[in-house]
Amino acid sequence: MPSFDIESKVDNHELSNAIDQTNRLISNRYDLKDANAQVSYQESEIKISANETFQLEQIIPILKENLTKRSIDLKSIKIGEIHQTNNASQVNIDLIQGISSEIGKEINALIKSKKMKVQSSIQGDSVRVNGKKRDDLQAVINLIKEHNFDLPLQFQNFRD
Repeated sequence: MPSFDIESKVDNHELSNAIDQTNRLISNRYDLKDANAQVSYQESEIKISANETFQLEQIIPILKENLTKRSIDLKSIKIGEIHQTNNASQVNIDLIQGISSEIGKEINALIKSKKMKVQSSIQGDSVRVNGKKRDDLQAVINLIKEHNFDLPLQFQNFRD
């Protein structure tokens, strides 16, 4: 029976490549030379630090551009507030991964409201969709792509 999974994940390898590229660009920019600017990644959080708030506002678009180049959807990041101390400014960017139970229920309700001949179930932080025909599953994928959820969704493990 054909099936696929709906997931929301960030490729950690591509994320680390984007952060490394951002750090390289920051070190080469003349306006950020003496800024002590750095972008680091720890578990599910990106930290950007610099001397001034203005410099952070210069670095965030560079990071966004590099994430986009690496095919990481910008919906998967949530930029926090800028914290400023004596000689340093810092901002934390949270990574949004996994489908919450509320959004999983929304996806299930959306699929069931269209009365398609498929079954969907929440499995941890993903949603599995089963059906008898491949065309039905492709119709579900198109339906979910049309509906705008506030997180990036990937369709994985498509099996016939």
